[in-house]
Amino acid sequence: MSNILVINSSLNEASGNSSKLTEKYIETLQASKSVSVTSRNLYASNLGHLEASEMEAWMTDADSRTDEQAKLAELSDTLIAEVQAADEIVIGVPMYNFGIPSALKAWIDRIARAGITFRYTENGPQGLLEGKKVTILAARGGQYVGTPMDTQTEYLKHFFAFIGITDIRFVYAEGLAMGDEQASKAFNNANEKIVELTSDTVD
Repeated sequence: MSNILVINSSLNEASGNSSKLTEKYIETLQASKSVSVTSRNLYASNLGHLEASEMEAWMTDADSRTDEQAKLAELSDTLIAEVQAADEIVIGVPMYNFGIPSALKAWIDRIARAGITFRYTENGPQGLLEGKKVTILAARGGQYVGTPMDTQTEYLKHFFAFIGITDIRFVYAEGLAMGDEQASKAFNNANEKIVELTSDTVD
């Protein structure tokens, strides 16, 4: 049985278009595969921006942390444990002002931990989360794939490669704010891609 971690980052939570895509992906996957699913809604988690005190807590040896530092470190430890336990990470990503949601950036900032998810070597950084897969379901009001305005795709590729995950697949639903016909076409295309990807997934 595969362990799937679902990360939703829409500020509209379950009603967001990217959340609908992750829901469709999991439903399609479960129709033919045996999977265990853990879900995290980043806005409901209320992560907040990373602060110096939290990072300092990480860098303090666990046995030497104050009670406050232990509490601060617990959030990152929990998020990383969820990623470590997952065989596949499924992420719903809306585009806000040509970038990723701030809640997703807050999650990324707590996943990137030196000595835990990556390390520096004499040959440069080495990711420590190899052997996992990431599926990103991106919902956008306009059409950006293949243009310089698509800042999400390369950024997410670079980040996950940095922590050791290079098997990254994208599903795009674009032009969702460009009329009902375009939105319907975009979701149909995304659903076809979801069927294709879940059919390729080995149980």
